[in-house]
Amino acid sequence: MSGSESFERPRGLRRGAALTLVFATVLATAAATNSLPRTDDEAPAERARPVSSTADRDEVARAAADAMANGTSATDAAEEVVSRSGDRWGAVYDKREYEEFRQALDGEYTGVGLWARRTAGGLVEVTRVQPGGPAQQAGIGAGDIIREVDGRSVAKRPVTEVMALLRGDTRSTAAEDTADAKNSANDAPDTPGAPGGPDASGESAVGTPVALGLEREGRRWTESLRRARLTTESVTVDTIEGGALRIKVGAFTKGAGERVREAVLEAPKGAGVLLDLRGNAGGLVSEAVRATSAFLDGGLVATYDIRGEQRALYADPGGDTERPVVVVVDGGTMSAAELVTGALKDRGRSVTVGSRTFGKGSVQMPSKLPDGSVAELTVGHYRTPAGHGVDGHGVTPDLQVGAGAQERARTVLSGLGGTETE
Repeated sequence: MSGSESFERPRGLRRGAALTLVFATVLATAAATNSLPRTDDEAPAERARPVSSTADRDEVARAAADAMANGTSATDAAEEVVSRSGDRWGAVYDKREYEEFRQALDGEYTGVGLWARRTAGGLVEVTRVQPGGPAQQAGIGAGDIIREVDGRSVAKRPVTEVMALLRGDTRSTAAEDTADAKNSANDAPDTPGAPGGPDASGESAVGTPVALGLEREGRRWTESLRRARLTTESVTVDTIEGGALRIKVGAFTKGAGERVREAVLEAPKGAGVLLDLRGNAGGLVSEAVRATSAFLDGGLVATYDIRGEQRALYADPGGDTERPVVVVVDGGTMSAAELVTGALKDRGRSVTVGSRTFGKGSVQMPSKLPDGSVAELTVGHYRTPAGHGVDGHGVTPDLQVGAGAQERARTVLSGLGGTETE
Protein backbone atom coordinates (compact mmCIF):
# COMPACT_ATOMS: atom_id res chain seq x y z
CA MET A 1 0.00 0.00 0.00
CA SER A 2 1.36 3.38 -0.92
CA GLY A 3 1.56 5.85 1.90
CA SER A 4 0.16 8.50 -0.43
CA GLU A 5 -3.21 6.81 -0.80
CA SER A 6 -6.06 8.60 0.95
CA PHE A 7 -8.77 7.11 3.12
CA GLU A 8 -12.11 8.75 2.60
CA ARG A 9 -13.91 7.91 5.83
CA PRO A 10 -12.62 8.64 9.35
CA ARG A 11 -14.21 5.34 10.32
CA GLY A 12 -11.88 3.51 7.97
CA LEU A 13 -8.94 4.88 9.90
CA ARG A 14 -10.24 3.43 13.13
CA ARG A 15 -10.69 -0.23 12.16
CA GLY A 16 -8.02 -1.51 14.44
CA ALA A 17 -9.22 -2.46 17.85
CA ALA A 18 -8.62 -5.84 19.36
CA LEU A 19 -10.60 -8.92 20.27
CA THR A 20 -10.21 -9.55 24.02
CA LEU A 21 -6.66 -8.45 24.64
CA VAL A 22 -5.66 -8.12 21.03
CA PHE A 23 -3.42 -5.15 20.35
CA ALA A 24 -4.94 -2.97 17.63
CA THR A 25 -3.43 -3.26 14.19
CA VAL A 26 -4.74 -0.85 11.60
CA LEU A 27 -2.40 -0.14 8.72
CA ALA A 28 -4.81 2.49 7.48
CA THR A 29 -4.10 4.48 10.62
CA ALA A 30 -0.40 3.87 10.08
CA ALA A 31 -0.72 5.34 6.60
CA ALA A 32 -2.57 8.36 7.92
CA THR A 33 0.19 9.01 10.43
CA ASN A 34 2.96 8.37 7.87
CA SER A 35 4.04 5.29 9.80
CA LEU A 36 3.72 2.45 7.33
CA PRO A 37 6.43 -0.24 7.18
CA ARG A 38 9.56 1.30 5.70
CA THR A 39 11.49 -0.15 2.83
CA ASP A 40 15.03 -1.24 3.55
CA ASP A 41 16.66 1.94 2.27
CA GLU A 42 14.66 4.32 4.44
CA ALA A 43 16.25 5.64 7.60
CA PRO A 44 14.41 5.08 10.87
CA ALA A 45 12.47 8.06 12.17
CA GLU A 46 13.43 8.98 15.71
CA ARG A 47 10.32 10.69 16.97
CA ALA A 48 7.90 9.76 19.70
CA ARG A 49 4.19 9.46 19.03
CA PRO A 50 1.50 10.56 21.44
CA VAL A 51 0.24 7.99 23.93
CA SER A 52 -3.30 6.79 23.22
CA SER A 53 -6.24 8.47 24.96
CA THR A 54 -9.23 6.42 26.08
CA ALA A 55 -12.96 6.62 25.50
CA ASP A 56 -15.40 6.27 28.39
CA ARG A 57 -17.25 2.97 28.05
CA ASP A 58 -20.40 4.18 29.81
CA GLU A 59 -20.56 7.33 27.69
CA VAL A 60 -20.30 5.28 24.52
CA ALA A 61 -23.09 2.95 25.69
CA ARG A 62 -25.34 5.89 26.67
CA ALA A 63 -24.86 7.52 23.27
CA ALA A 64 -25.83 4.28 21.53
CA ALA A 65 -28.91 3.81 23.74
CA ASP A 66 -30.06 7.42 23.21
CA ALA A 67 -29.66 7.05 19.44
CA MET A 68 -31.78 3.90 19.44
CA ALA A 69 -34.48 5.68 21.45
CA ASN A 70 -34.47 8.50 18.90
CA GLY A 71 -34.60 6.15 15.95
CA THR A 72 -31.09 6.97 14.70
CA SER A 73 -28.00 4.82 14.25
CA ALA A 74 -26.56 3.59 17.53
CA THR A 75 -23.36 2.56 15.79
CA ASP A 76 -22.82 6.03 14.32
CA ALA A 77 -23.54 7.68 17.68
CA ALA A 78 -21.09 5.44 19.49
CA GLU A 79 -18.49 6.00 16.80
CA GLU A 80 -18.81 9.77 17.19
CA VAL A 81 -18.10 9.52 20.93
CA VAL A 82 -15.04 7.35 20.29
CA SER A 83 -13.80 9.78 17.64
CA ARG A 84 -14.14 12.79 19.98
CA SER A 85 -12.34 10.97 22.80
CA GLY A 86 -9.02 10.86 20.98
CA ASP A 87 -8.84 7.07 21.35
CA ARG A 88 -6.91 6.54 18.12
CA TRP A 89 -7.14 2.76 18.40
CA GLY A 90 -10.79 2.58 19.44
CA ALA A 91 -13.41 1.45 16.94
CA VAL A 92 -17.07 0.55 16.69
CA TYR A 93 -18.17 -2.44 14.60
CA ASP A 94 -21.63 -3.49 13.55
CA LYS A 95 -22.42 -7.18 14.00
CA ARG A 96 -21.32 -8.20 10.52
CA GLU A 97 -18.08 -6.26 10.70
CA TYR A 98 -17.23 -7.79 14.07
CA GLU A 99 -17.76 -11.28 12.72
CA GLU A 100 -15.45 -10.49 9.81
CA PHE A 101 -12.96 -9.14 12.34
CA ARG A 102 -13.11 -12.38 14.29
CA GLN A 103 -12.59 -14.43 11.14
CA ALA A 104 -9.57 -12.34 10.20
CA LEU A 105 -8.02 -13.02 13.60
CA ASP A 106 -8.65 -16.69 12.95
CA GLY A 107 -6.43 -16.31 9.87
CA GLU A 108 -9.21 -16.57 7.29
CA TYR A 109 -10.41 -14.30 4.50
CA THR A 110 -12.61 -14.28 1.44
CA GLY A 111 -10.89 -13.69 -1.89
CA VAL A 112 -9.25 -15.29 -4.91
CA GLY A 113 -5.77 -15.71 -3.46
CA LEU A 114 -3.43 -13.31 -5.18
CA TRP A 115 -1.06 -10.44 -4.39
CA ALA A 116 -0.47 -7.50 -6.71
CA ARG A 117 1.53 -4.29 -7.02
CA ARG A 118 1.55 -1.15 -9.13
CA THR A 119 4.45 -1.23 -11.60
CA ALA A 120 6.58 1.76 -12.56
CA GLY A 121 4.52 1.93 -15.75
CA GLY A 122 1.26 2.16 -13.80
CA LEU A 123 0.03 -1.41 -14.42
CA VAL A 124 -1.41 -3.70 -11.74
CA GLU A 125 0.84 -6.77 -11.78
CA VAL A 126 0.28 -10.07 -9.98
CA THR A 127 3.29 -10.74 -7.76
CA ARG A 128 2.30 -14.14 -6.39
CA VAL A 129 -0.67 -16.43 -5.93
CA GLN A 130 -1.75 -18.54 -2.99
CA PRO A 131 -1.24 -22.27 -3.55
CA GLY A 132 -4.57 -23.99 -4.08
CA GLY A 133 -6.50 -20.73 -4.33
CA PRO A 134 -8.92 -19.82 -7.15
CA ALA A 135 -6.32 -17.68 -8.94
CA GLN A 136 -3.74 -20.47 -9.09
CA GLN A 137 -6.34 -23.03 -10.12
CA ALA A 138 -7.31 -20.78 -13.02
CA GLY A 139 -3.70 -20.63 -14.20
CA ILE A 140 -3.04 -17.02 -13.13
CA GLY A 141 0.57 -16.46 -12.14
CA ALA A 142 3.17 -13.91 -11.15
CA GLY A 143 3.77 -11.36 -13.88
CA ASP A 144 0.21 -11.40 -15.23
CA ILE A 145 -1.36 -7.95 -15.58
CA ILE A 146 -4.82 -7.22 -14.18
CA ARG A 147 -6.60 -4.80 -16.49
CA GLU A 148 -10.21 -5.11 -15.36
CA VAL A 149 -12.32 -6.45 -12.51
CA ASP A 150 -15.92 -7.23 -13.45
CA GLY A 151 -15.58 -5.08 -16.55
CA ARG A 152 -14.27 -2.05 -14.65
CA SER A 153 -10.86 -0.72 -15.58
CA VAL A 154 -8.32 -0.70 -12.75
CA ALA A 155 -5.97 1.71 -14.53
CA LYS A 156 -6.51 4.62 -12.14
CA ARG A 157 -7.53 2.74 -9.01
CA PRO A 158 -5.21 2.28 -6.00
CA VAL A 159 -3.97 -1.30 -5.69
CA THR A 160 -5.74 -1.68 -2.35
CA GLU A 161 -9.05 -0.75 -4.01
CA VAL A 162 -8.45 -3.34 -6.74
CA MET A 163 -7.87 -5.95 -4.02
CA ALA A 164 -11.11 -4.90 -2.32
CA LEU A 165 -12.97 -5.47 -5.58
CA LEU A 166 -11.47 -8.95 -5.85
CA ARG A 167 -12.73 -9.74 -2.35
CA GLY A 168 -16.20 -8.53 -3.23
CA ASP A 169 -15.96 -5.55 -0.90
CA THR A 170 -17.95 -2.76 -2.51
CA ARG A 171 -18.16 -0.80 0.74
CA SER A 172 -14.57 0.35 0.85
CA THR A 173 -12.62 2.41 -1.67
CA ALA A 174 -9.38 2.08 0.23
CA ALA A 175 -9.08 -1.26 1.96
CA GLU A 176 -6.13 -1.89 4.23
CA ASP A 177 -3.46 -4.36 3.19
CA THR A 178 -0.79 -6.18 5.09
CA ALA A 179 2.46 -6.51 3.20
CA ASP A 180 5.17 -8.97 4.03
CA ALA A 181 8.75 -7.80 4.02
CA LYS A 182 9.65 -9.19 0.62
CA ASN A 183 6.94 -7.18 -1.12
CA SER A 184 7.20 -3.56 -2.18
CA ALA A 185 5.28 -0.81 -0.40
CA ASN A 186 2.71 -0.96 -3.20
CA ASP A 187 2.25 -4.73 -2.99
CA ALA A 188 -1.13 -5.77 -1.61
CA PRO A 189 -2.88 -9.09 -1.00
CA ASP A 190 -6.55 -9.69 -1.56
CA THR A 191 -6.72 -10.68 2.09
CA PRO A 192 -8.37 -8.40 4.62
CA GLY A 193 -6.11 -5.91 6.34
CA ALA A 194 -3.85 -6.74 9.19
CA PRO A 195 -5.64 -8.79 11.80
CA GLY A 196 -7.47 -5.95 13.39
CA GLY A 197 -8.75 -4.11 10.38
CA PRO A 198 -10.55 -6.44 8.00
CA ASP A 199 -12.53 -4.93 5.18
CA ALA A 200 -13.46 -8.22 3.55
CA SER A 201 -17.01 -8.88 2.50
CA GLY A 202 -17.29 -11.98 4.69
CA GLU A 203 -19.27 -15.15 4.16
CA SER A 204 -21.75 -13.40 1.85
CA ALA A 205 -19.07 -13.18 -0.85
CA VAL A 206 -17.97 -16.83 -0.68
CA GLY A 207 -18.83 -18.55 -3.95
CA THR A 208 -19.72 -15.34 -5.77
CA PRO A 209 -18.21 -14.84 -9.25
CA VAL A 210 -15.64 -12.25 -10.24
CA ALA A 211 -14.30 -11.70 -13.76
CA LEU A 212 -10.66 -10.65 -14.21
CA GLY A 213 -9.49 -9.02 -17.41
CA LEU A 214 -5.88 -10.18 -17.76
CA GLU A 215 -2.87 -9.73 -20.01
CA ARG A 216 0.23 -11.87 -20.47
CA GLU A 217 2.91 -11.22 -23.10
CA GLY A 218 0.51 -9.27 -25.28
CA ARG A 219 -2.35 -11.77 -25.03
CA ARG A 220 -5.52 -10.51 -23.37
CA TRP A 221 -8.29 -12.69 -21.96
CA THR A 222 -10.96 -12.80 -19.26
CA GLU A 223 -10.90 -15.34 -16.46
CA SER A 224 -13.99 -16.05 -14.36
CA LEU A 225 -13.26 -17.06 -10.77
CA ARG A 226 -15.34 -17.77 -7.69
CA ARG A 227 -14.35 -16.25 -4.40
CA ALA A 228 -13.47 -18.73 -1.66
CA ARG A 229 -12.78 -18.81 2.05
CA LEU A 230 -9.00 -19.02 2.28
CA THR A 231 -6.48 -19.29 5.06
CA THR A 232 -3.73 -16.72 5.42
CA GLU A 233 -0.09 -17.79 5.51
CA SER A 234 0.91 -15.91 8.65
CA VAL A 235 4.10 -17.90 9.34
CA THR A 236 6.65 -18.99 6.76
CA VAL A 237 9.84 -20.89 7.53
CA ASP A 238 12.94 -21.39 5.40
CA THR A 239 16.67 -21.90 5.68
CA ILE A 240 19.03 -19.05 4.83
CA GLU A 241 22.69 -19.00 3.91
CA GLY A 242 24.77 -20.63 6.63
CA GLY A 243 22.04 -23.02 7.72
CA ALA A 244 20.15 -20.68 10.05
CA LEU A 245 16.37 -20.82 10.26
CA ARG A 246 14.38 -17.79 9.15
CA ILE A 247 10.88 -17.56 10.65
CA LYS A 248 8.81 -14.81 9.07
CA VAL A 249 5.67 -13.92 11.05
CA GLY A 250 3.33 -11.68 9.07
CA ALA A 251 0.68 -11.48 11.80
CA PHE A 252 -0.16 -13.18 15.08
CA THR A 253 -3.37 -14.81 13.91
CA LYS A 254 -4.78 -17.96 15.48
CA GLY A 255 -2.20 -20.76 15.51
CA ALA A 256 0.77 -18.54 14.63
CA GLY A 257 2.41 -18.92 18.03
CA GLU A 258 2.30 -22.69 17.91
CA ARG A 259 3.73 -22.72 14.37
CA VAL A 260 6.68 -20.64 15.59
CA ARG A 261 7.20 -22.99 18.52
CA GLU A 262 7.07 -26.08 16.26
CA ALA A 263 9.57 -24.54 13.84
CA VAL A 264 12.04 -23.91 16.66
CA LEU A 265 11.60 -27.40 18.10
CA GLU A 266 12.19 -28.97 14.68
CA ALA A 267 15.23 -26.84 13.82
CA PRO A 268 18.60 -28.63 13.54
CA LYS A 269 20.67 -28.60 16.70
CA GLY A 270 22.83 -25.48 16.92
CA ALA A 271 21.07 -23.65 14.09
CA GLY A 272 20.33 -20.04 14.91
CA VAL A 273 16.97 -18.36 14.32
CA LEU A 274 16.33 -15.14 12.44
CA LEU A 275 12.86 -14.07 13.61
CA ASP A 276 11.54 -11.61 11.02
CA LEU A 277 8.81 -9.34 12.42
CA ARG A 278 9.10 -6.57 9.84
CA GLY A 279 5.72 -5.33 8.72
CA ASN A 280 3.97 -7.42 11.39
CA ALA A 281 1.06 -5.26 12.52
CA GLY A 282 0.20 -7.44 15.53
CA GLY A 283 -2.71 -9.75 16.29
CA LEU A 284 -3.72 -11.94 19.20
CA VAL A 285 -1.80 -11.47 22.43
CA SER A 286 -2.14 -15.15 23.31
CA GLU A 287 -0.38 -16.05 20.06
CA ALA A 288 2.37 -13.50 20.67
CA VAL A 289 2.99 -14.93 24.14
CA ARG A 290 3.04 -18.45 22.69
CA ALA A 291 5.62 -17.41 20.08
CA THR A 292 7.77 -15.75 22.76
CA SER A 293 7.57 -18.94 24.80
CA ALA A 294 9.43 -20.78 22.03
CA PHE A 295 12.61 -19.03 23.17
CA LEU A 296 12.07 -18.82 26.96
CA ASP A 297 11.70 -21.21 29.85
CA GLY A 298 8.86 -19.41 31.56
CA GLY A 299 9.13 -16.00 33.16
CA LEU A 300 7.73 -12.54 32.47
CA VAL A 301 6.75 -11.46 28.96
CA ALA A 302 5.00 -8.16 29.71
CA THR A 303 3.01 -6.26 32.30
CA TYR A 304 -0.12 -4.27 31.50
CA ASP A 305 -2.88 -2.35 33.20
CA ILE A 306 -6.61 -2.73 32.68
CA ARG A 307 -8.39 0.37 33.99
CA GLY A 308 -5.65 0.82 36.57
CA GLU A 309 -5.39 -2.83 37.66
CA GLN A 310 -1.89 -4.25 37.09
CA ARG A 311 -1.59 -7.62 35.40
CA ALA A 312 1.16 -9.71 33.84
CA LEU A 313 1.75 -12.13 30.96
CA TYR A 314 4.10 -15.09 31.42
CA ALA A 315 5.83 -17.43 28.99
CA ASP A 316 5.17 -21.15 29.01
CA PRO A 317 8.03 -23.27 30.40
CA GLY A 318 10.17 -25.50 28.22
CA GLY A 319 11.24 -23.18 25.41
CA ASP A 320 14.64 -23.32 23.69
CA THR A 321 16.97 -21.08 25.67
CA GLU A 322 20.22 -22.09 23.97
CA ARG A 323 20.13 -21.42 20.22
CA PRO A 324 21.10 -17.89 19.07
CA VAL A 325 18.21 -15.59 18.08
CA VAL A 326 18.19 -12.35 16.11
CA VAL A 327 14.92 -10.42 15.74
CA VAL A 328 14.53 -8.14 12.70
CA VAL A 329 12.09 -5.22 13.04
CA ASP A 330 11.08 -2.00 11.32
CA GLY A 331 8.57 0.85 11.57
CA GLY A 332 5.78 -1.54 10.59
CA THR A 333 6.41 -3.81 13.60
CA MET A 334 3.41 -3.04 15.79
CA SER A 335 1.55 -3.96 18.97
CA ALA A 336 1.70 -7.73 19.63
CA ALA A 337 4.86 -7.95 17.50
CA GLU A 338 6.39 -5.24 19.69
CA LEU A 339 5.44 -7.29 22.75
CA VAL A 340 7.50 -10.21 21.40
CA THR A 341 10.39 -7.93 20.43
CA GLY A 342 10.50 -6.19 23.79
CA ALA A 343 10.26 -9.41 25.79
CA LEU A 344 13.08 -11.20 23.97
CA LYS A 345 15.25 -8.08 24.07
CA ASP A 346 14.74 -7.32 27.76
CA ARG A 347 15.15 -10.95 28.78
CA GLY A 348 18.52 -11.01 27.03
CA ARG A 349 17.31 -13.74 24.73
CA SER A 350 17.88 -12.02 21.40
CA VAL A 351 19.75 -9.32 19.55
CA THR A 352 17.38 -6.92 17.78
CA VAL A 353 18.33 -5.48 14.39
CA GLY A 354 16.54 -2.93 12.21
CA SER A 355 14.76 0.38 12.82
CA ARG A 356 12.61 1.60 15.69
CA THR A 357 9.24 -0.11 15.87
CA PHE A 358 5.90 1.65 15.48
CA GLY A 359 5.07 2.33 19.13
CA LYS A 360 1.60 0.87 19.62
CA GLY A 361 1.44 -0.46 23.17
CA SER A 362 -2.18 0.03 24.16
CA VAL A 363 -4.70 -2.66 25.01
CA GLN A 364 -8.28 -2.82 23.73
CA MET A 365 -11.24 -4.79 25.01
CA PRO A 366 -14.72 -5.28 23.52
CA SER A 367 -17.96 -3.92 24.91
CA LYS A 368 -21.32 -4.94 23.44
CA LEU A 369 -23.71 -2.06 22.70
CA PRO A 370 -27.54 -2.10 22.94
CA ASP A 371 -28.03 -2.60 19.19
CA GLY A 372 -25.68 -5.59 19.05
CA SER A 373 -22.71 -3.68 17.70
CA VAL A 374 -19.38 -3.82 19.53
CA ALA A 375 -17.16 -1.00 20.75
CA GLU A 376 -13.46 -1.80 21.06
CA LEU A 377 -12.01 0.73 23.48
CA THR A 378 -8.52 1.33 24.83
CA VAL A 379 -8.42 0.20 28.45
CA GLY A 380 -4.73 0.27 29.29
CA HIS A 381 -1.11 0.03 28.19
CA TYR A 382 1.62 -2.54 28.45
CA ARG A 383 5.31 -2.48 29.38
CA THR A 384 8.22 -4.76 28.55
CA PRO A 385 9.78 -6.96 31.27
CA ALA A 386 12.25 -4.19 32.10
CA GLY A 387 9.39 -1.73 32.57
CA HIS A 388 9.74 0.20 29.32
CA GLY A 389 6.55 1.71 27.91
CA VAL A 390 6.02 0.99 24.23
CA ASP A 391 3.07 3.22 23.37
CA GLY A 392 4.28 6.30 21.54
CA HIS A 393 7.91 5.20 21.79
CA GLY A 394 8.36 1.82 20.17
CA VAL A 395 11.29 -0.53 20.74
CA THR A 396 14.74 0.69 19.74
CA PRO A 397 16.86 -2.14 18.25
CA ASP A 398 20.25 -3.08 19.66
CA LEU A 399 21.67 -2.48 16.19
CA GLN A 400 19.89 0.24 14.23
CA VAL A 401 20.06 -0.42 10.51
CA GLY A 402 18.27 1.16 7.56
CA ALA A 403 19.32 -0.59 4.37
CA GLY A 404 20.24 -4.27 4.36
CA ALA A 405 18.73 -5.16 7.73
CA GLN A 406 18.41 -8.85 6.96
CA GLU A 407 22.01 -9.17 5.81
CA ARG A 408 23.23 -7.38 8.93
CA ALA A 409 21.05 -9.66 11.02
CA ARG A 410 22.58 -12.71 9.38
CA THR A 411 26.06 -11.37 10.12
CA VAL A 412 25.13 -10.88 13.77
CA LEU A 413 23.69 -14.38 13.91
CA SER A 414 26.90 -15.76 12.48
CA GLY A 415 28.87 -13.94 15.18
CA LEU A 416 26.66 -15.58 17.79
CA GLY A 417 27.47 -19.01 16.36
CA GLY A 418 24.06 -19.47 14.76
CA THR A 419 25.28 -20.12 11.21
CA GLU A 420 27.86 -22.38 9.65
CA THR A 421 31.20 -20.82 8.75
CA GLU A 422 33.74 -22.09 6.29
